[in-house]
Amino acid sequence: MTGVSRRRLLGTGALTAAAGAAMSALPASSARAAAAVSADVVIVGAGLAGLTAARDLVAAGRSVIVLEARERPGGRVYGLPLGDGTTSEGGAEFIGPTQDRIAALTKEMGVETFPTYNTGKNVYYRNGRRSLYATDGILGAVPPDWGVVDLQLALLSLGNMAKEVPVGEPWKAPKAEEWDSQTFHTWSRSHSLSNGARFLMDAFISSTLSVRSRDVSLLYVLNYVASAGNETSPGNVDRLINTRNGAQETRFAGGPEQVPIRLAARLGDRVRYNAPVRRIASTSAGAAVTADGITVTAKRVIVAMSPAVASKIDFTPALPASRLQLMQRYPMGSIAKFVGVYETPFWRAEGLTGQAIADSGVIDVTFDNSPPDGSRGILMGFINQSNIRRLDAAPPEEVKAAALDSFGRLFGDKARSPSLTAMQRWDNETWSGGGPVGVAAPGVLTDFGAALRAPCGLVHWAGTETSGHWTGYMDGAVRSGERVAKEVGTAL
Repeated sequence: MTGVSRRRLLGTGALTAAAGAAMSALPASSARAAAAVSADVVIVGAGLAGLTAARDLVAAGRSVIVLEARERPGGRVYGLPLGDGTTSEGGAEFIGPTQDRIAALTKEMGVETFPTYNTGKNVYYRNGRRSLYATDGILGAVPPDWGVVDLQLALLSLGNMAKEVPVGEPWKAPKAEEWDSQTFHTWSRSHSLSNGARFLMDAFISSTLSVRSRDVSLLYVLNYVASAGNETSPGNVDRLINTRNGAQETRFAGGPEQVPIRLAARLGDRVRYNAPVRRIASTSAGAAVTADGITVTAKRVIVAMSPAVASKIDFTPALPASRLQLMQRYPMGSIAKFVGVYETPFWRAEGLTGQAIADSGVIDVTFDNSPPDGSRGILMGFINQSNIRRLDAAPPEEVKAAALDSFGRLFGDKARSPSLTAMQRWDNETWSGGGPVGVAAPGVLTDFGAALRAPCGLVHWAGTETSGHWTGYMDGAVRSGERVAKEVGTAL
């Protein structure tokens, strides 16, 4: 590691698109169109995991019904309406090297991609001082009090430890008990001396997982690093956190939501919307899945959602204790995305990328969400972990004012006066409960991790949390759908 790019310190930016009209292509199918139906397989959740599993099972000649609680497909892949007929990413955004399965699905669905804007300098705001640094800065080009050398040594150690983690099975690592007995906060403090390095490591956790470093197990973070690769290229820290040659390298034309929208359209009326599943009852004869307005009987069930949201379903008979306890211990992070729309991406003319990291204000990370042609400017800011929870009782105008104050501090007065604003908050969204991924505190993976993918009778599990490679990403969701489709096909 010879330099520190913006994403080495945090995470990257996003895209805007005119995707609103695409929703009209969705089938008009409603869950209330039939009181009872049957299929070989019923899938709970029409995110990328559930839709991919449905695609593969249908291709194998199986009958499938997908039940989705929302009025749309995609789950945490969502085009946030800006109020003028266009959208910006409200959820998942990027694709990068070794994310082969989402890349293949994107190509299959005919969705184009383009490079993430990464030209200019990034903003670093700490201790009341605003500084700039190059996206691929040399160590000597930044002030010593940033703690970059300290950070590099700690990340090098982290990467070496991650090499010892079996991908997707971190509980089998030789030092699993030791690593799962401490938080990332504890480890980062014992492996760094400067406040600057500690701040940057906390920012790494906040920007990727939307939790505080004290909330997540060191073993979980090591598994997250190990997962950032594929079958031929082992995961590493650089690929996880970089923009260029990393997970944030590429964006989706029209928004990533185009992928699940088009896939759901191909599946047609197999996908039933506005159908939250309330109960899954299994017997020796099969399973009955009861949702609002519809009951589906099937030979097998796939639950394609985060463990925390899956815990809202009533299972009969009760799930094994290991699975029940896992679902109680795998919460989502707290995250909101705030977007400001401007006549032009003015920060580009000032030699800035639109990317920033800050230690104060409600927004701690920002990205350039402008369209690929730069025809207008869009800034996106993450409001993560305790920053968004502190705003629970605040009215929308107060949240907006606080977010624009952060933009102004980072990019000047022009950033305080957008023509449009929008916000997507995930931690109080009923069918997500947070984002971007379920996380594990100390002790969870070693005691309950094996229950992430293990079938429970007729019930099988999917979702990005269950993926070995690229857990927490769209690629992980697609991989989990492909895996569970093979698993269920074999069982049938």
